[in-house]
Amino acid sequence: MVRLVFVDVDGTLVGKEGVPECVWPAVEALRAKGIRLSLITGRPGRGHALAYARRLAPAGLHVFESGAVVLRLSQDPHEPPAAPVLVEALARKEVEEAVRLARRLGLPLEGYTAEGGFYVEGESPLFLAHQELLGLRAEGADLLHLPSPLVRLQVLAGPEAPLGAFLDRLPPGLSPHIAESPKMPGVRFVSLTKKGVSKLSAARFVAEAYGLGLEACAMVGDGENDLELLRAVGLGVAMGNAPESVRKAAQRVVAPVEACGLAEALLGLLG
Repeated sequence: MVRLVFVDVDGTLVGKEGVPECVWPAVEALRAKGIRLSLITGRPGRGHALAYARRLAPAGLHVFESGAVVLRLSQDPHEPPAAPVLVEALARKEVEEAVRLARRLGLPLEGYTAEGGFYVEGESPLFLAHQELLGLRAEGADLLHLPSPLVRLQVLAGPEAPLGAFLDRLPPGLSPHIAESPKMPGVRFVSLTKKGVSKLSAARFVAEAYGLGLEACAMVGDGENDLELLRAVGLGVAMGNAPESVRKAAQRVVAPVEACGLAEALLGLLG
């Protein structure tokens, strides 16, 4: 029996028109049966993503920053409303190499800290579109001179961006995670975390915190960055809008996000 469900955001929970309203009754139905839900996303734990997490499980563990940060949400007035329980910071040396490489290739680059800092270097129309998507505003900054360590770097790559050259020259201490969002078609989001940090590593941490193995978990996702977790859990569910490689890796395939695919996936767990 599935006791914990990990839910991806872009292309799974969120479509071109936002979150379909059919999702929330399905979420409530699972919670009424005692099945836990955990958001798992490359987005930071602020803005729209934090609001989505609160609706999924207002008191629970959620994964942000492609696995680099796990937050515990609480409704207890004596506790912080959102507190980090896992933080995987990037090494300074790898940050310096990646930032300088992105600068040489002219790639728009963002930086995120565990404290919620959101920074950008230079100017790009993609920055403004992404900030609208996140529901956050970034600060312009030199990413090599920030007040606190970064947990994630992210390149925003348009169709003509030299992404291959960037990925080929990345320092070995970083793991790239490539994702897309239906709200920004044609843009690839390349998250960089510490080597070995991913949605899978963070999902394992969350499951263990609940006393579970991944075999008692389900994952609903749509992207290449969801593949290893879809394969590792007891039940992997792919959205109908996922690429063929993701659909083939899943045990179930549901309708696309705009056609209430996530609600279908969640209700299907009730038997």
